[in-house]
Amino acid sequence: MTEKKILIIGLVWPEPCSSAAGTRMLQLIDFFMAQGDQVTFACAASKTEYSFDLNQKGVTEQVIELNSDDFNVFLQELAPDTVLFDRFVMEEQYGWRVQQECPDALRILDTEDLHCLRHARQQALKTGKDFQTTDLFTDMAKREIAAILRCDLSLIISEVEMKILTETFHLDPSLIYYLPFLEEIPQETDLKNWKSYEERAGFVFIGNYLHEPNWHTLQTLKTSIWPGLRKKLPGVQLHIYGAYSNQKVMQLHNEKERFLVHGRVADAKEAISQHKVLLAPIQFGAGLKGKFIDAMLTGTPNVTSSIGAEAMSGGIAWNGAIADDPELFITAATELYQMKDKWLQAQQNGLHILQARYNRNTFLVAFETTLKNLRQELKAHRQRNFFGQILQYHNANSTKYMSLWISEKKRHRP
Repeated sequence: MTEKKILIIGLVWPEPCSSAAGTRMLQLIDFFMAQGDQVTFACAASKTEYSFDLNQKGVTEQVIELNSDDFNVFLQELAPDTVLFDRFVMEEQYGWRVQQECPDALRILDTEDLHCLRHARQQALKTGKDFQTTDLFTDMAKREIAAILRCDLSLIISEVEMKILTETFHLDPSLIYYLPFLEEIPQETDLKNWKSYEERAGFVFIGNYLHEPNWHTLQTLKTSIWPGLRKKLPGVQLHIYGAYSNQKVMQLHNEKERFLVHGRVADAKEAISQHKVLLAPIQFGAGLKGKFIDAMLTGTPNVTSSIGAEAMSGGIAWNGAIADDPELFITAATELYQMKDKWLQAQQNGLHILQARYNRNTFLVAFETTLKNLRQELKAHRQRNFFGQILQYHNANSTKYMSLWISEKKRHRP
């Protein structure tokens, strides 16, 4: 196996303890490392105390600068075989430089989720109307689809998003690849360590509150769900955890209402596993929800909305309940909390979903083969994607010169 140089250009330094996006990035890094590849992770963002130490995985860390020709020199010296962009905004910023300095490098975009879908749903919710497919055709969608077209392959985490890209935006299927979360499935020894129904207490919600859908979900819990649910279950508490719990999050803490905001925890799975049911009345979003994977991995049933469960179970019975109406949500949560048989069945459903939908062994060999074939026929693949070539041409003559203008201004700054 020939060692390849993989360059990942990150939006932020991965924080697996803060977000599913951080976990996803580490899964991709692990995939490349398992191939025997040399991985470099480059990022212009500042590190935080929660940033994962990639060096411990044998990954080279590289600090880069926006709108700097130094990045071109870095590309020339590294000469990567593959460049992976972490979300479409990284392709916008650095894609033309990669094309200029490494024209033969395979360009991959990890979308994380379709930003244009999440944004369109959020806007529909703000204006009080039902989301329509026509809401997708926004400036953000133009930017995101353009980035997908400029890349050789884009990784899509949700089958719903795959369908939108092929049927609504009419993208060539050869440009997109379904690759969901890649999980290690719990073994018998793991299952024996799960806390039992009797050992758990209270409801739980967890999320990164820099992510707008999580903040909105927390508000929905506070105002629409918990007032009715706490009346049905006197004495039961709702525990709120999550990264970047700023003042507006912490001020929702109310011991009298049994609405307990704890803030960040070191181990999300450990926190979830203490409680009986995860609640997530998600109103808008896209992609897959890491909190449900963590819940399934710890044997914790959940109640969520149609948007929350979207694309996650593939028709397999949900590990809990799905309800969009607040009253139905409250009823489902009450039953799941009180009825052990229903709770145990939901727990088993979660295992079935993990095994059928997120077993890393199901996906990695096929992904490896896809990349190998793509590298071998890259020239023909790009010729078939002529619209991508057009966008590369025009992007290189717009984004490029804006970036060069900024670079020049910085150079002459007194």
